[in-house]
Amino acid sequence: MTTRAPVIEGWFTVDDDGTAALTGSRCSGCGTFAFPAATTYCGNPDCASRAFEVVALSRRGKIWSYTDARYQPPPPYVPADPYVPFCLVAVELAAEKLVVMGQVVAGVTVGDLNVGDEVELVADTLYSEGDHDHLVWKWKPVAESKEA
Repeated sequence: MTTRAPVIEGWFTVDDDGTAALTGSRCSGCGTFAFPAATTYCGNPDCASRAFEVVALSRRGKIWSYTDARYQPPPPYVPADPYVPFCLVAVELAAEKLVVMGQVVAGVTVGDLNVGDEVELVADTLYSEGDHDHLVWKWKPVAESKEA
């Protein structure tokens, strides 16, 4: 049986049904969200709180910016040989007012993307070792945003 787990522990979760969610934090003092989860201080310069609640962040957001990666990223990324460029997006999570970077699912090019398009978080296999899949999060365009 193949086990599946995030390549970076604590940054996101994947339920048994494959549903992925980023793990962030919400400041108990002012409500500011952070990703990855804050552990020592609030990112809001007007807040002195050091208390945080771990929360699952929104699974959907809108593309804030995008580009293609024509360079090979550092570990834990495991590149194909030969290297194949892929798309990166900055996604604004509306509820949290937070922008999160991530790779787009395979097969999507910069020509398929527009600022403001809705995307959803999915889990994908970065690489496999024996019977263990190492997972990353990716963003997948939501079909409805193309119909608008």
